[in-house]
Amino acid sequence: MGFGRKLVAGLAVCAALVMALPAAAEPALWKVQGPHATVYLFGTVHVLRPAVRWRTPKIDAAFKSANVLYEEIKDGDDQATMQALVAKYGLDPTHPISTKLTEGGQAKLAATEASLGLTPAQIEPLRPWMAALMISVIPVIKAGYDPKSGVDNVLKADAAAQGKPLEAFETLGQQVGLFANLPQPLEVEFLLSTVDDAAKGATLLDQLVDAWAAGDTKKLEALLNGDLKDTYPELYRIVLKDRNQGFADRIETLLKGEGTIFVAVGAAHLVGPDSVQADLARHGIAAVRQ
Repeated sequence: MGFGRKLVAGLAVCAALVMALPAAAEPALWKVQGPHATVYLFGTVHVLRPAVRWRTPKIDAAFKSANVLYEEIKDGDDQATMQALVAKYGLDPTHPISTKLTEGGQAKLAATEASLGLTPAQIEPLRPWMAALMISVIPVIKAGYDPKSGVDNVLKADAAAQGKPLEAFETLGQQVGLFANLPQPLEVEFLLSTVDDAAKGATLLDQLVDAWAAGDTKKLEALLNGDLKDTYPELYRIVLKDRNQGFADRIETLLKGEGTIFVAVGAAHLVGPDSVQADLARHGIAAVRQ
């Protein structure tokens, strides 16, 4: 998998894409126990086809027992805020994208624009990170995926129906800032890698969903985080490692309280040696696979 998909898969504001799940899907779930509090950890995917069934009795029971739901963000559907952030951090009309690319990069981008039905006028004013997200999202929408069917949105709706409060580790502004504050060379690499992956979507997504549905965390880690960590270590640190440490710190604080908390964050945060669980383990806190 290319650099662009790893970054998109790590963030709630991007399209972490999946295909339809097998009938016997059992996504991974962990339990963390404190003196008077219990935390469930569940890795999510953020965009799904409406017909996908991913709930299991084990996941439902854990969610039902929770007093509160924690997600990465709770303002992801705030379109006014998102539009303001994009206008502030995603546009750079005085420095068109073509001026930031080599001739080869320009040719790749032009071919992808044409394949997606985009025009240069739609892409040129964007910063590279914003163009990369647009290129990632368009094929998803065309394939029938719907953010409203994503795991995070379904759980948020269920929490509201059951009277559970929703809390978050981050804000939409913080997540956009992860992209907006990237050095320009990383932004350009992100864009070009996303362009390279644009024609490979179905095969890559099949592999991702198979691993997620089966609870195969080793394969999922390789698909989501593997070459990002090896090839772009600084980006990996910014997008995943540092954020995982922040999530783990908040969870450690939650464990000092009372009640049951259901934590639902992108699956990329719960796999590999720098996962949330690994950070908790470094503080002597065990996350037990259910």
